[in-house]
Amino acid sequence: MTDKPSAIRNLGPASDTFYGRAGIDTADKLREIGPDQAYLLALNAGGKAHFIGYYAMVMGLQGRPWNDCRGAEKAALKKRFEAIKAQIRPQNQDPFEEELNRLGVISRSADKP
Repeated sequence: MTDKPSAIRNLGPASDTFYGRAGIDTADKLREIGPDQAYLLALNAGGKAHFIGYYAMVMGLQGRPWNDCRGAEKAALKKRFEAIKAQIRPQNQDPFEEELNRLGVISRSADKP
């Protein structure tokens, strides 16, 4: 039997649900996909972004405790986290509307009084 994501250091049962929504149901699959892509997939599947959860997972994949993340390393991970969040697809948004928003077109609802 293959271990769940929570078999990775720093991850608990909530991580199984968080990554499981994105089809990442094993620790091996999480390792294979990599931290940034796995986190993005989980967010796009409806998970909520939390910086501590992100860097705890990154540290865990390195076999390190979550509180080992400090200083410049933590700042660099914060930049990666923000870049991942910037890629989140809005839930239930039409791809055409998504493109209009990317271009800066004002939505119809904003025109209503």
